[in-house]
Amino acid sequence: MPRRSARLILAIDLGKAKSLACWYRTDDATHEFRAVRTRPDDFRTLLADRPVERVVIEVCDAAGWVVDLCRTLGIPSQVANTNQAAWRWRNVKNKSDREDALKLARLSAMGQLWPVHVPEKPVREWRSLILYRHKLVDRRTSVRNAIHAILVAQGRAVPGRRSAWSDDSMSGLADLARPLGECTTMEDLWRGHLRMELDHLDELCRRVAELDRELDALGEADARVRRLRTIPGVGPRLSELVVAMIDDPKRFGSARQVSAYAGLVPRRYQSGEMDRSGRISKAGCGKLRKLLTEIAWGMLRHNPHGAGVFNRISKGQKTRRKQAAVALGRKVLCWCWAMLRDGADWRVPAAAARPKPTLAAAPPAALPCG
Repeated sequence: MPRRSARLILAIDLGKAKSLACWYRTDDATHEFRAVRTRPDDFRTLLADRPVERVVIEVCDAAGWVVDLCRTLGIPSQVANTNQAAWRWRNVKNKSDREDALKLARLSAMGQLWPVHVPEKPVREWRSLILYRHKLVDRRTSVRNAIHAILVAQGRAVPGRRSAWSDDSMSGLADLARPLGECTTMEDLWRGHLRMELDHLDELCRRVAELDRELDALGEADARVRRLRTIPGVGPRLSELVVAMIDDPKRFGSARQVSAYAGLVPRRYQSGEMDRSGRISKAGCGKLRKLLTEIAWGMLRHNPHGAGVFNRISKGQKTRRKQAAVALGRKVLCWCWAMLRDGADWRVPAAAARPKPTLAAAPPAALPCG
């Protein structure tokens, strides 16, 4: 038998300050290690040491600039998803950087890695800003809950509605609060606590408003975001997040692949004669799933077609409403992907827009024979 040609794979176990590189030959499984600082200049020297077929790394915070460097040098790269079953270190007694790098190289040589799509740097920075805005919103919610807890403890609870944070309500809360240094008695310490929480809330609100203005400007300049906003009930926040996360719609071959990317497909359990589906996998971006579900609830008022899909899935049963909202969120994501793939604005699907003919209205010649 002719001998297979040797291939050289460079697997790197990335660390925050220091990384470990492993050159792995696929023909005889020989390997060589070298430690290197996790800096672009040191990595450039490492990649220029010898020609390799590809560079393999784990997905992490530093993966972006490493992939950018490989693209600049014209070296193929793979970014491994460490959540896959083959990468789990369950029941392993010895785990080290050398074992990580060597396992990464071996899995790549056998084609057992699930590569992760790494977009270009502008898209990554856009993603980061979008997700940071959602983090600030979560912090704002936490501060509001803390303020509500302070008021409940003092017997001054406010209604848990949006009006509780109106300008008039905030003015009333400001009258109750005072600087901590002016709280002369221990009974008034809650007023100082309330003042600090109100100041924190005011700062978060300003930051969120600043981010909204910047993201709105970026969205208006992007034709893809404007296209998704033509869907009734879909606003700027979901449109920009879908565009940033999908990036290249052609990398998905079907709507099911897009749904799986967002973790909106059911888990599957199959063994012997047993074959059943469980809850959704919840893989991928949790913020995207959360926002899709929120938009699905809003479509009951703003999108007649979406409301029809919801009613068809829920079948009028209250116990199926949450399940229907998740299913409608998956539908919304698939609609967005199809619009980005085809470069088309929103239109009601033809099957839903065209009324179904009844048997009595059909001409005799159209009836089936036999």
